[in-house]
Amino acid sequence: MMGPSKQRRGPSGPGGHGPMAMGTEKAKNFSTAMKKLFQYMRKYQWSLLIVLFFAVLSTVAAIVGPKILGRATTTLFEGLIAQISGTGSIDFWEIGKILLIVLGLYLVSALFSYVMGWIMANVSTDIAYRMRKELSDKVNRMPLKYFDNTTQGEVLSRFTNDVDTVNQNLSQNLTQLITSLVTLVGVLVMMFSISWLLTVVSLVIIPLSLLFLGVIIKRSQKYFKQQQDSLGHINGHVEEMYGGHLVMKAFNGEEKSLKKFDKHNTELYESAWKSQFYAGLMMPIMTFIGNLGYVVVAVLGGILTANGTITLGNIQAFIQYVRTFTRPLTQIANISNTFQQTAAAAERVFEFLEEEEEIADSKTPFVNMCIEGLVEFQNVEFGYNPNKIIIKNFSAVAHPGKKIAIVGPTGAGKTTMVKLLMRFYDVKNGAIIVDGHDIREYSRESLRSCFGMVLQDTWLFNGSIIENIRYGRPDATDEEVIEAAKTANADHFIRTLPDGYNMVLNEEVTNISQGQMQLLTIARAVLANPSILILDEATSSVDTRTEILIQRAMDDLMKNRTSFVIAHRLSTIRDADLILVMNEGDIVEQGTHSELIAKNGFYAELHYSQFEDRVGVSTPLLETHQTES
Repeated sequence: MMGPSKQRRGPSGPGGHGPMAMGTEKAKNFSTAMKKLFQYMRKYQWSLLIVLFFAVLSTVAAIVGPKILGRATTTLFEGLIAQISGTGSIDFWEIGKILLIVLGLYLVSALFSYVMGWIMANVSTDIAYRMRKELSDKVNRMPLKYFDNTTQGEVLSRFTNDVDTVNQNLSQNLTQLITSLVTLVGVLVMMFSISWLLTVVSLVIIPLSLLFLGVIIKRSQKYFKQQQDSLGHINGHVEEMYGGHLVMKAFNGEEKSLKKFDKHNTELYESAWKSQFYAGLMMPIMTFIGNLGYVVVAVLGGILTANGTITLGNIQAFIQYVRTFTRPLTQIANISNTFQQTAAAAERVFEFLEEEEEIADSKTPFVNMCIEGLVEFQNVEFGYNPNKIIIKNFSAVAHPGKKIAIVGPTGAGKTTMVKLLMRFYDVKNGAIIVDGHDIREYSRESLRSCFGMVLQDTWLFNGSIIENIRYGRPDATDEEVIEAAKTANADHFIRTLPDGYNMVLNEEVTNISQGQMQLLTIARAVLANPSILILDEATSSVDTRTEILIQRAMDDLMKNRTSFVIAHRLSTIRDADLILVMNEGDIVEQGTHSELIAKNGFYAELHYSQFEDRVGVSTPLLETHQTES
């Protein structure tokens, strides 16, 4: 079976509107998002405990340093006084030992900090890996209707921007948060060990800091969420416009595209500016509050030192601790801002992971399928929107090895029936039976493995031609690939290309023609050797001569296989064993070509409107066309 049709989607699909059309979402719950993220990180609890352990050791080593260094200051000061008074001298040996101890502590702190950062980098990278893997797995379990209603860029933004944001912020900020909290507690202990009075005075800045933090976080939270959403919208628009730039230029859509881009870009600018503005307020406000506390401590400490309550070395150490105490507060304030962005990104990832999935396969799926190729549609009803049924009471039987053509005006429901047959969607009422079993009794994988599809919208990927054909059957040999290409009349043009079968198609597949692309998809279906074929305007993009050649190849391929052929050009299905004529979701006629012409009904009108075989035949306009996905 070949891959899905590559289709550039607009902002909305059947039955709904995509994100490109919606307004800015309201701010979500920060605490809920962070709770989910930390629950997601429970797998790494031992690694995080090790990080915490090293953070404590690193911070303690750094915190103890100033107090020990204060002893060196006290020793130096007392030595100077003794030297001036003539009762002694400066003990440089003692000062040297103290400095070596402090240097050792700082080296140990740096080593532990490195180990901590290395572990956290592994954790955050593994989280990003897991998220992308789970997103990738989720994509394969999502119903097709989700992608009908969501732009490709919006989905890609969750794989790239949102996961990268979580990865980078966790790697850079989680260790810093742990270190800041440990530093805060450790410094507080050391400050109390020097002077409880100075410590109490210093703590006055905390409630003031928290007050400002709370106000700023509350205001910035919604803008970080809007920033991530706007980034997703821009990605979606750019991806859509780049993928369809030829059509956009052909219809002079540059101005409209630029206006739409400017709208999304303005939204991103405004939300990013506001979020960064509030983030930028953190540092100056916290620095100002910290300096206020520093001034008070310096004045009061000077008084206590003059009174002999505290030694000069201790007051020096305390002033260092006050500086150290305000730094983690400032860091926590800044981290709280980046965590707003982290929460917004994680929330978007979890929203996708929590989206409704396809109906699960049967726990005991039937495996012996596609042996005969008998397909029955029994009173099938379906609508993309539950309130708007577009397939109404559809019943038909496709006998094994027969060619079944489905014709009708645009919007009649032809392609929708194929989507139901492949279980891209599930029927609302009725059933589709393959070889005597409801298709819901099979696993989707086994069901789709017996189908080969050639669609009007070709889908090829960035890779060599031989790899693209082999997509139909990955274990096929080179000789089998070449034989399939010959059957599809693609071998000749492939050999005329640079590098032949090894020529690499670019991402947008613009280095071969549309007709050549169609030939390659037909070769891929030939290689798959399916039991049931689905051909949706398979020859619509080739010239008349090539169409004849392909039609002969298709006739050979369809021998002894149940084949469904969707066609607008009725000349391609005259030899069909059964023609189902659809209009407005119902079968209005069925029979062979000659039988339907003899009826002189709806099919005859379609036929004569194309070929004008008969003079004076009225061909009224077909009305009430419904939109078909």
